[in-house]
Amino acid sequence: MQLPLQINFRNLQPSASVERHIRQRAAALERTTPRITGCRVTIDESGGHRAKGKLYHIRVDLTVPGAEIVVTRNPPDHAHESLLVAVRDAFDAVRRRLEDHGRRVRGEVKTHEAPPHGRVASLNREAGYGFIRGADGEEVYMHRNSVVADRFDALEIGDEVRYAVHPGEGEKGPQASMVAPIGKHHLDPPVQ
Repeated sequence: MQLPLQINFRNLQPSASVERHIRQRAAALERTTPRITGCRVTIDESGGHRAKGKLYHIRVDLTVPGAEIVVTRNPPDHAHESLLVAVRDAFDAVRRRLEDHGRRVRGEVKTHEAPPHGRVASLNREAGYGFIRGADGEEVYMHRNSVVADRFDALEIGDEVRYAVHPGEGEKGPQASMVAPIGKHHLDPPVQ
């Protein structure tokens, strides 16, 4: 670490054994990710119910090139009546976030593409099919059975839809295997 580890105790007396435990956890993180530039740990003891004991709130601020990873453990129940358990849980969460950050930096994070969208270009209600014009201008065949929630009869020419294209082509070219009408409150800009 470029900066020394900082440990702050609030509303409780500092403990050498807890500090040692935190230093061991921070050292373990640094062995797996040597580019950590700084780490600050704040431990706060809050008054709990007299019969149940006190709860410990832990905040860990970890700095790495290009990001700051912050984990706050505010226990909803009495799982963190033990200070060492609270520290363990906080550092486990930091380790997971650090691993996620590493995957994003290396480009290993999966991206989920939104299904294509387009507008209804034509309809043949009697025959039960129509065509969708995609954003790329290509027309895709749709059958009434591919429209979700049995809403084929509610479709109008110009309605915006999301669709999934069936692998391969049918008699009428690319074919939609699923068509979902898009309501007024979608986030994508309309297709021209």
